[in-house]
Amino acid sequence: MIFELNENSFSKMVEEKAKKNGLDFMMAVLDVCEELQVEPEAISKFISKPIVEKLEVEAMDQNMLPKKTSLPV
Repeated sequence: MIFELNENSFSKMVEEKAKKNGLDFMMAVLDVCEELQVEPEAISKFISKPIVEKLEVEAMDQNMLPKKTSLPV
């Protein structure tokens, strides 16, 4: 089976993996990379903006990234 990897297909695989297995998005990305036998560093161009935003939120929640400050309204 020939599988063409692109941003849409990779993002769909990650979202399905996260939802189906109850994983956070970081683990889902790593699981998909493992399934496809691709190094995580090689998939940066396939990660869509919504997935990047979800990864950032998870990283901030886990104190891996500094929380973004917002101005009071």
